[in-house]
Amino acid sequence: MDNNFKKAFIAVIVISIIVSSIVGAGFGFWAGSLASNQLNFGQWFGFSKPSAEREKIIKVSEDSAVISAVDKVSPAVVSIIITKNLPKIQQYGNPFGSEFFRQFFGSDFPDFALPSQPQNNNQSNQDSSGTVKQEIGGGSGFIITADGLIVTNRHVVDDAEADYTVLMNDGKKFPAKVVGQDQTIDLAILKIDAKNLPTVELGDSANLKVGQSVIAIGNALGEFRNTVSTGVISGLARSITASGALSGAEELENVIQTDASINQGNSGGPLLNIAGQVIGINTAMAQGAQNIGFAIPIDAVKSIINNVKTNGRIVRPWLGVRYLIINQSIAQDNKLSVDYGAIIVRGQKPTDLAVIPGSPADKAGLTENDIILEINGEKITEENLLAAEIAKFKPGQEITLKVLHQAKEKTIKVKLEEAR
Repeated sequence: MDNNFKKAFIAVIVISIIVSSIVGAGFGFWAGSLASNQLNFGQWFGFSKPSAEREKIIKVSEDSAVISAVDKVSPAVVSIIITKNLPKIQQYGNPFGSEFFRQFFGSDFPDFALPSQPQNNNQSNQDSSGTVKQEIGGGSGFIITADGLIVTNRHVVDDAEADYTVLMNDGKKFPAKVVGQDQTIDLAILKIDAKNLPTVELGDSANLKVGQSVIAIGNALGEFRNTVSTGVISGLARSITASGALSGAEELENVIQTDASINQGNSGGPLLNIAGQVIGINTAMAQGAQNIGFAIPIDAVKSIINNVKTNGRIVRPWLGVRYLIINQSIAQDNKLSVDYGAIIVRGQKPTDLAVIPGSPADKAGLTENDIILEINGEKITEENLLAAEIAKFKPGQEITLKVLHQAKEKTIKVKLEEAR
């Protein structure tokens, strides 16, 4: 009996040692996993996937949303090709023999290029004119109606002597006609003769948030069609001065700032939310900066689009003044008595008059340095811009302005006219 007791006692001790070793090893592994952030009970029991695989799944899901949005919109994004009759250039052989010069300068040494000259009276009219149609630029746009209305930037199509061709995503080409332009927001509407076209879905730009993901699509550099770039909204309600070779300088207000790459040729293309809805029109990029681009909010153009659909052209109200929105900084620097409103000022060029002669503002007696404080009781501020207030009305309607004229407030009635 004593012998059996001893054996049982020894067995218990041995089992205790084994169990203690196993438990100790388990707790040791647990502590090590905590230290290295690798503890995953679900993985042990098959309830979850390894970390790397989960990250891969999340990434694929996010990419899929972008891909889906691009697939949805791309068929309705077009390239706009700008062509113009320019002096014809004819290549002449080098008088010394081009091969001789290429021995020293390589194969890139060019033949002499000189304007062509008519050589006899039998040449065609095209040759004798000394001009040839050449591609001089490009932009982007997007289709808003199945019968061929296309939105783009005004500065893309502002050359009255140029011809415009719309290149579809499937390679088809259509001649395009400019049916309306609005310089105040750098907007233009084109029309092509086609039917059953794919169209975009217009979204909402009133409730955008800084940090929201966006997608830009366009004809980058006028060469790479339907180039896609992604980013976020990095600022809202910006005011910028945009300039172009032909359009000059334009003051654009309340635009969207984004870090999605917007390159030359992207102008007029859509800025999308992650659902593939158009929330803006890509219009400008900041020179000398990286990934700072700007887009016109889509809500600012919806009424204009409806005008074109109804009237076949852009119909918008016109006041006829150049102005600067006043804020606290401007008020302090210029010792103004108010820190809000729109002060009527001249532009940089002598022809940029503060009040346009013959305009509704001129007829109502508004003058340079007057400050428009309110329109129909609505204050003019950086958040409530003069252009946005005017856009609420129709040509022919009368509005009431509260104006600060030579330090005195007065009320002026103005009958708006259709923009020229």
